[in-house]
This record gives sequence, C-alpha cells and structure tokens, in this order.
Amino acid sequence: MSTTGVNLGANGVDDHSKRHFLVAATSVVGAVGAGFVAWPFLASLRPSAKAQAAGAPVEVDISKIEDGQKLTVEWRGKPVWIVKRTEKMLAELSSLNGELSDPDSNVIDQQPDYAKNINRSIKPEYLVVVGICTHLGCSPTYIKENEPHDLGSDWKGGFFCPCHGSKFDLSGRVYAGLPAPTNLVIPPYSYLSNTRIIVGVDQEGAA
Repeated sequence: MSTTGVNLGANGVDDHSKRHFLVAATSVVGAVGAGFVAWPFLASLRPSAKAQAAGAPVEVDISKIEDGQKLTVEWRGKPVWIVKRTEKMLAELSSLNGELSDPDSNVIDQQPDYAKNINRSIKPEYLVVVGICTHLGCSPTYIKENEPHDLGSDWKGGFFCPCHGSKFDLSGRVYAGLPAPTNLVIPPYSYLSNTRIIVGVDQEGAA
C-alpha cells in the first residue's frame, strides 16, 4: 500500500495512469481503424474513372485510317465505328435506295440534322456510326464488297448482323424486310481539324 494514496500495481506503476493510457491508446487505434473502414466506403461513393469517362466526349485521330478501313472507339460504353469510304463506295449508295427501309433517314432520332443526307455524315468519306444493331443490340460485322461473303451478288459492302440477319449499307441504312426496324444510329460528333474528330459533341458544340 502506498502512503501517498496512489494505487501502485505489482510493478510499481500507477494503476490510474496505466488505465488512462490504455483507454487513450484504444481510442486512437479505434479512430484509425474507423478511418480505414470509412475510406473505402467514401471512395465507393465517388464515380470511377471509367464511369467518369463513359459519358465524356472522345477525341479520335483519323489521319491514319486507310481507304475502306474501319476504326473502332468506345463512347458511352458503346462501339463507335469510323469508316473511311472510297469514291466507289460513295457512288454506289444511291443505287441501293430501292432496297432500303429508310433511304432518306426520315427517322429523325437516328442521326443529327447535319447527318441527314445520303452519306449520313458531315464529310462524305468518313462515316461515324454506333456499331449496335437496332434490332436486339448485337454488334454487326463490317463486310466489304470484295471480301468473302454469302450475302448475294448484289452486295455492295456494309454491315451484317449475325444474330438475326439484318443488313445495313455503308451509310448504316437498314435493308427492308429484315428484323432491324431502323438505320444505325449516328452519334453527335464534329471535326476539330481535318485529321481529328470528337465523338459526343455535335456541330453546335452541345454534347
């Protein structure tokens, strides 16, 4: 027994001080632990980098796309195709009008106003189109006129959906009598220069 009124433990340490230290230490560890628990929770509330980028405009360098070639980029989680069409490809578009469901692109929500033309594009040679079939959402295959196919002798090149057989020409216009009800979607886009486009921002600058 201490003569000063202070309780000493077996090793001579003040029990009150010891208890105070243990309580304080436990509180600190608890606070740190709570911080580690809270951080993942708080971080989970932030949109991921992928989610942030999903709706953002996408800049594309088109300078290296060769004639007849298709380039694929992702915008809003969807494939967007950029096809550089040749003069021959463009010249043959009008010959297909009688075989198409909507040759004049009259379904207005399938393209911006500036793509409501036979080429469905701003500059004739570059088609920019969402690569998703308008039937049930499959992704069609790009098949050129001179590539092996069983689409008939009158095939001028375009897109074939292997899921249910829908066909689209090189402007993304759907052939009549097939499951897809409308033309492929033309996304909003504009030219930053002769060699760069931005998908997701239309001619007026509105996303």
